[in-house]
Amino acid sequence: MSKRIITIGRQFGSGGKQIGEELAKKMNVPFYDKELLKHAAKESGICEEIFENFDEKPTNSFLYSLVMDPYSLGFGTSSDLPLNHKVFLAAFDTIKNLAEKDGSCIFVGRCADYALKDTEGVLNVFIYADIEDRIKRVSDKFGISENNAKDMIKKEDKSRASYYNYYTSKRWGEMKGYDICLSTSKYSIEQLVEILYDIITKY
Repeated sequence: MSKRIITIGRQFGSGGKQIGEELAKKMNVPFYDKELLKHAAKESGICEEIFENFDEKPTNSFLYSLVMDPYSLGFGTSSDLPLNHKVFLAAFDTIKNLAEKDGSCIFVGRCADYALKDTEGVLNVFIYADIEDRIKRVSDKFGISENNAKDMIKKEDKSRASYYNYYTSKRWGEMKGYDICLSTSKYSIEQLVEILYDIITKY
């Protein structure tokens, strides 16, 4: 199998991370979710706890217009950036470096699809599910009430969407921004792993 990189965006409680883990095992390739933060911290010299604090968290769009735009146009330097931007850029570089080093691998979240938009052999996937199924999955996983699970889902989805929309030129969860969108309400985790594996090994 030639080089294959899969990025997985996911609604909270959809099972996207589990799909990524199982697919990575089946493909026998590296899997990066929270592990990415350790690599980014090591490469950048920024404390890992700082990466965790900013991990897929929303940021202030006003600061973006003041700071990020001049930087992207070449009028600033990385030392001028707020800490959250330095953390994002460090993670961004780490994703690109790991993809180049590992060849085939799987990334979950962290705008990996955007970081690798100019990289060949990348398949961008989005995993979603009906809210009722997500509530049950989160409730069972964390041992909380369905009402609390629903609140957690709403908060996490909002955070992921804000982070993604802020740092990329796309909209989180918007179908046209991905190559494949799959529902864990329609198919089981196991079935979706098989579907993706089949696509990856044949396309």
